[in-house]
Amino acid sequence: MNEYKFIVAGAGFSGAVVAERIANILNEKVLVYEKREHTGGNAYDYLNENGIYVHKYGPHILHTDSQDVINYLSQFTEWYGYRHKVFAKIDNSYIPLPFDFKGVEILLKGKEKRLKKALLNRYKEGEKVPVYKLLESQDSDLREFGEFVFEKIFLHYSKKQWGVNPLTLSKEVLKRVPVYIGYTDSYFDNKFQGIPAKGFSSLFEKMLNNKNIKLMLKKDFREDFKLRERKFYYKGKVFEGIIVYTGEIDYLFDFKYGKLSYRSLRFDFEDISTEEFQPVAVVNYPGKEKFTRITEYKHFLNQKVKITTISKEYPGEYKRDGADFNIPYYPFFDKKNEEIYLKYKKEASLVKNLFTAGRLAEYKYYNMDNAVLRALKVFEEIKRITQK
Repeated sequence: MNEYKFIVAGAGFSGAVVAERIANILNEKVLVYEKREHTGGNAYDYLNENGIYVHKYGPHILHTDSQDVINYLSQFTEWYGYRHKVFAKIDNSYIPLPFDFKGVEILLKGKEKRLKKALLNRYKEGEKVPVYKLLESQDSDLREFGEFVFEKIFLHYSKKQWGVNPLTLSKEVLKRVPVYIGYTDSYFDNKFQGIPAKGFSSLFEKMLNNKNIKLMLKKDFREDFKLRERKFYYKGKVFEGIIVYTGEIDYLFDFKYGKLSYRSLRFDFEDISTEEFQPVAVVNYPGKEKFTRITEYKHFLNQKVKITTISKEYPGEYKRDGADFNIPYYPFFDKKNEEIYLKYKKEASLVKNLFTAGRLAEYKYYNMDNAVLRALKVFEEIKRITQK
């Protein structure tokens, strides 16, 4: 182990970016541990027998306003300029998301003129208004409209997604389902939207293809490194190098303050002998179906094949050792979990050679671009202390 002064636990975006920067910029050797049989974390994709790039852990689209992120990732891939559209299947109609004036016209015929006028009187055109703000409105028309959108779009979907009444969730979660004031043709409003032209896995392969990086797949970092009295030990000896940890923070500390809660997902994949199953890649089902959405993967890279592959997405409570729902996807934001996480955060800060990054280590939901930016920041901190 004397050969490696830098250890990275996890080969998703957070770990891969830090490892790549250390290997290329510092020209140092990096040992990367990854528990799964592949790199890329939940962004992993593969080319299936139908010739379709399938996102194994659900749809991933890079959307960002950060030129730094675009410039950095473009070193490892060319891009397919995909613009993400999402529909919700409601009353046998496809309603664009975020819910906009088109949705008002389809679902609220006869009231659409009055509602559009009321919304434009209160908000600016192009503004995204969280549904909870409409529910709190003093204007009876807007409040009634908010109740309608909440019921049709948000209530049952969120009950399925989170397992609780959505009104008990943090407003950070509620902000993720806005109403768009006007018309929009895209789920995201970022200036850049795209998917690696040869898939995310190809991006990670190029990122980690470096003589200074040794990748260990199907290997848990904690099998080799033990944390005792705020020091890491490797084969009984104190490890003095830098450790970047991107896994579950409670697991790192043996759950000493309790387990953090996550929501997980199960994907049921199906091949269908048709050229198109649905009009866009992702359709949400906010009704009482047990699944939350269906993804049709050929839409992402506009692949012209005569058969299609879809997945139905089922949420559930994360169970570390379960047969299903054994991957932590979404931190469950409530007061109890926040208090537990802050204890782990403080504990981690007392381990001098430990850096944490990513949604599991920081118990925070990151879009891919923010995960990259955070990893680049962590690298700069490492660079600063190692080059003193």
